[in-house]
Amino acid sequence: MQTIVIRLFVNAVALWVAARLVGGIELREEFWPVLLVAAVFGVVNALIKPFVLLLSLPFLILTLGLFTIVVNALMLMLTGALVGAFSVDGFWPALWGSLLISIVSFLFSMVLPDGSAS
Repeated sequence: MQTIVIRLFVNAVALWVAARLVGGIELREEFWPVLLVAAVFGVVNALIKPFVLLLSLPFLILTLGLFTIVVNALMLMLTGALVGAFSVDGFWPALWGSLLISIVSFLFSMVLPDGSAS
């Protein structure tokens, strides 16, 4: 349970950082909407992303895994479509936002014990 809460807050911080730094990504600056977006983002990544990765396996092999960045951007766009408190205005902001979210999550995983931020 503690790991889920930590992941939720790491996602919330990463999404907030992406919304602050990437033009084209907007997130309501209130506590509960940010947590809602983080929760939806976590669910999308846990349930839908593996299926999309499986379907895109030929592209993943051809690009030596770099297509994962595109899949991450699509998951961010899907989260924006599902939650009204979060919006992504196109593919390029989603791509830059997903890269930034990955970096922030990685940095948190370096600081937090047991890889709780992954």
